[in-house]
Amino acid sequence: MISPDVTFIVGGARSGKSAHAERLASDSARPVTYIATARVADAEFAARVELHRARRPAHWRIVEAPLDLAAALGAADAPGHCILVDCLTLWLANLLCPADGAAPAADYPQRFAALDAALAAAQAKVIVVSNEIGLGVVPLGAATRLYVDELGRLNQRVAARASTVTLMVAGLPLALKGAAPNEASLHAKGR
Repeated sequence: MISPDVTFIVGGARSGKSAHAERLASDSARPVTYIATARVADAEFAARVELHRARRPAHWRIVEAPLDLAAALGAADAPGHCILVDCLTLWLANLLCPADGAAPAADYPQRFAALDAALAAAQAKVIVVSNEIGLGVVPLGAATRLYVDELGRLNQRVAARASTVTLMVAGLPLALKGAAPNEASLHAKGR
């Protein structure tokens, strides 16, 4: 079932997906809660996270949810608000590749279902970001194949739920489902 105000933005690394999602959240003119799923493990990644932080408005509420994304989404949900989830790629990595080197979380399929239920129940405008990593060859190694397969399944699930799906390529939004936000606004202005 399609949720009326869920936007899904997918693309490769450095495709502009996070910046595009942040523009949509700003343009919503609603209070924004940014749900960050990253788990910072080293200095290089900390620098990447800091670039994202510096780009976001200081008044946005930040919630860190490396594992329990559905609960964070539910807690942030409110009519007239905007929730930006960045990103599913890192959330899944946290579930399948725990920091302590343990086996993948056995309950990840239930966490997918909980996220789907949270998206279905959302009253806020929700923007979800993820990477598209399945465009290359079948990866070597069972763990990597599991990750690529499960991210593909998760992306399909969220895309089915979303009313708008945008693929980002080289900083350009390409509408896959629904009208791309920038195209809709151009048509509304009569251009």
